[in-house]
Amino acid sequence: MIGAFKTVSTKHINMMRGTPGMLIWQRNYYEHIIRNDDELNRMREYIANNLMQWELDWENPMVGGSRTASTMPEWTSHKVFA
Repeated sequence: MIGAFKTVSTKHINMMRGTPGMLIWQRNYYEHIIRNDDELNRMREYIANNLMQWELDWENPMVGGSRTASTMPEWTSHKVFA
């Protein structure tokens, strides 16, 4: 069901924009359990600053590429889950 939604909405968005074949949805997402106030504040700061970083973001279609462990936010690291 989600896959169908993404397919239909992507085609519609690309038709409206005149950008056939352009990717709309991010490939993956990151889950994280917020365990304390420090982690919550780091998440809030990341979200607040994320828009300002869009021109450098690997998911920005104008930038491309892939994110490596060294460029991912600290809270997405596997170390946080240990």
